Amino acid sequence: QVQLVESGGGLVQPGGSLRLSCAASGSIFSINAMGWYRQAPGKQRELVASITSGGSTHYADSVKGRFTISRANASNTAYLQMNSLRFEDTAVYYCTTGGIGITGRMAWVDNWGQGTQVTVSS
Repeated sequence: QVQLVESGGGLVQPGGSLRLSCAASGSIFSINAMGWYRQAPGKQRELVASITSGGSTHYADSVKGRFTISRANASNTAYLQMNSLRFEDTAVYYCTTGGIGITGRMAWVDNWGQGTQVTVSS
């Protein structure tokens, strides 16, 4: 089992930036891909970005060019740098581990973090 702990959420104005971090512990040898999902009030949870152990990335169209996912395998940490934030980016963001499908994006989730709130408001 892998435990995931997110940090870095908060309140930011439109156009601002935040950096989310996710620290993994436990059975880290089993980690393949890592990703970030988000869920806004009244909406379904959606994949924001994912990254393989080799560093290949995938992004949702809505965040391409604004968000950057990265990971430090040595420290078992994943990051999500979020720039040019918009009102519609407001959501709870969840760190995940899982596997990559043939489309190159995270296709299944093995572990979820507890989530961190990101609120974009003026």
